[in-house]
Amino acid sequence: MKVRIGYGLGGLAAVNEQESFAHVVDELERLRFDSLWVSERVSNETLDPIVAMTFAAARTKKLKFGPAVMVLPGRNPVLVAKAIASLDRVSNGRCLPAFGLGSPQLAEFQSFGVERGDRAPWFDEALPLMRRLWSEDSVTHHGDRFHLEDVTVRPRPVQDPIEVWLGGAAKSELRRCGRLGDGWMPSFCTPEVVAEGLPVVNQAAEEAGREIDDEHFGVLIPYVHGEIPDLITAAAQARQPDSPIDDIVANSPAKLEELVHRYVDVGFSKFIVFAVNEPPNWTEELEELAQKLLPLQT
Repeated sequence: MKVRIGYGLGGLAAVNEQESFAHVVDELERLRFDSLWVSERVSNETLDPIVAMTFAAARTKKLKFGPAVMVLPGRNPVLVAKAIASLDRVSNGRCLPAFGLGSPQLAEFQSFGVERGDRAPWFDEALPLMRRLWSEDSVTHHGDRFHLEDVTVRPRPVQDPIEVWLGGAAKSELRRCGRLGDGWMPSFCTPEVVAEGLPVVNQAAEEAGREIDDEHFGVLIPYVHGEIPDLITAAAQARQPDSPIDDIVANSPAKLEELVHRYVDVGFSKFIVFAVNEPPNWTEELEELAQKLLPLQT
């Protein structure tokens, strides 16, 4: 397996000014991390993912980038397809689109103007439509939410096909990933939980006449400096109440390295090391993580 280590900025890491964000981007490129991932939270300090990815695309030559994850329900799939294709063009194929239903928090999902119960049907119609817009010369579609007649999106993305990553760990999310995704990237899960989810994804893909590449299974691993914030503890316990918190959220670089090895042992090879909060010094932080984790890249 080709192990790859990406780096993510969580909702509590307020890297949202030109100087600070540019510094993180530059360091990730210099140290040869595989990718940069930015959260989408309307009410948090994080940058808008399209803005952040555009900045990263313009500033780097090799660093890949993606949203972790971009909320699809509530967005026009034609315009999202155009934006992602454009980012892929100007970065020469470095865009890694990852989509989700969005946070269940009322303050978040109401921002997109979609009722909670309509998010999954919206997603299930929008994503296949976007795939068609990336590959077909003229798209006609008449669904429950979207009606298009001979619509064309240009320019085409460099990647052909462009690969879409999905998250989630509930049975419905695993099956959706198998039906619609090209890769699975869950979060707040122990190695044991993702090992149980992998065959569910593959079975759903097989039932849909599809196959997900063995190299397209990864994990988003949150980590903290100091004590784990109550907000993160609550999120972890809500998903896995019976699991040790430090098997979900790493509380040291050594624990982070241990978790990566454990995920590799159960068949996962793509990782987003996600900073929940900000380190005292970004250069020292990224250099330490690079020393521990990047030798794992094969």
